[in-house]
Amino acid sequence: MAIIAISREMGTGAFQIAKEVAKRLKYTLVDGNKIAEVAEQYGLTTERLERVDEKPPVYVTAEDRLQAAYLNMIELILLDFAKKGNIILYGRGGQDLLSTIGNVLRIRFIAPFEERVEQFAEREWIDPDLARDLIRKSDLQRGGFIHFYFNRDWQDPLGYDLTFNTERLSQGTIVDSIVAAAKDPRLKKADEDSAEQIDNIILSKKVETELLKSGKIASLHMKITAEKGRVNLAGHVHSVDEHKDAVSIVSAVEGVQKVHDKLQVVTFRRYKE
Repeated sequence: MAIIAISREMGTGAFQIAKEVAKRLKYTLVDGNKIAEVAEQYGLTTERLERVDEKPPVYVTAEDRLQAAYLNMIELILLDFAKKGNIILYGRGGQDLLSTIGNVLRIRFIAPFEERVEQFAEREWIDPDLARDLIRKSDLQRGGFIHFYFNRDWQDPLGYDLTFNTERLSQGTIVDSIVAAAKDPRLKKADEDSAEQIDNIILSKKVETELLKSGKIASLHMKITAEKGRVNLAGHVHSVDEHKDAVSIVSAVEGVQKVHDKLQVVTFRRYKE
């Protein structure tokens, strides 16, 4: 059946709905706790995970690039789960990470701001003013994460197949609708090619991660795609040495069989005050 990717505003009650859908479909729910369970296998400590999870990355300093590499590791966790099938990706841009995969059911949960404040304050036993601040921060952070990392407006309705206003519909109705949609024949038909497509995304992410971790590429201005072990590099680097290092790093990544190098060397002089 379909891979389900959930995007949610804080305070919509999306987590309880996701848990019920997972129970009904016998799916694995991949949320923050599930990611934390396996993070160490991917080189992510608890501190690193908390620092980058669903936060907009930047690529200015070497430390920033390392943060981006950690974020890629989270995506590799999501992709490895997605390859197994029968999963719900909860947050973390799953609908955009797998935007080219045909059997992904993209769900979004919304509700009016004050309704979310009331629900969140009641659930967490906190002051409504604190709930407002936390929800505003969450909305900005998650929206910024999607905009920066996937270059998409978090609220764009075309990024989702189903959007539910949890103020208007009961949990049972929403769960029934998602379960029915996950069994749609069109999504089932797309299952056949999804594993290979996810393998290609995984390889390109592994390549990007190694380039970010290496510290040898000052700025990652390149497009990386992969298909059946062949990696295509397009864009530019800033020196002949960076060019050699980039190709060498990519060639050494496990699973890379051939590198198609279209990188150009564009030299520049850094501006100083």
